[in-house]
Amino acid sequence: MFLALGALIVSCGGKKEEKKDGFEVSRTKTEDKKAEEKEGVPVDLDNKGIGPITNLKFPDEINDEMAARGKAKFDAICVACHMIDKRMIGPALKGVYDRRSPEWVMNMILNPDGMLKEDPIAKALLKEYNNAIMLNQNLTEGEARDIAEYLRTL
Repeated sequence: MFLALGALIVSCGGKKEEKKDGFEVSRTKTEDKKAEEKEGVPVDLDNKGIGPITNLKFPDEINDEMAARGKAKFDAICVACHMIDKRMIGPALKGVYDRRSPEWVMNMILNPDGMLKEDPIAKALLKEYNNAIMLNQNLTEGEARDIAEYLRTL
């Protein structure tokens, strides 16, 4: 009897594949600019955004003093959500002026609330970054311009 039961178990006991419930995450590194383009956030250098800055032309030379102040301010308040060349809570900022106009960047720094409500690019970025809202840091135009100058150095 034990032999018959053993033979039955061996003959029916093939390998069973266990099906696991859940999901698999696959992550690949991509260049942020290309990732934005692929995922529906268009590159738009003509959009100036919503806010006080309507015209901003950068001089040819970077102002090192402004950039240094901008880096200090960036390191104090922006690094919580932004890295230079990697996506985080917010987009990577290296090469931002290849994707956005200087006015748009300044208006996003100075008026994130208005931009997120009315600007199509800001809305798309909000959606892309899981509705992580950029907080208004209540910066002056001078402080925002310093950060904008620093971003030119990246």
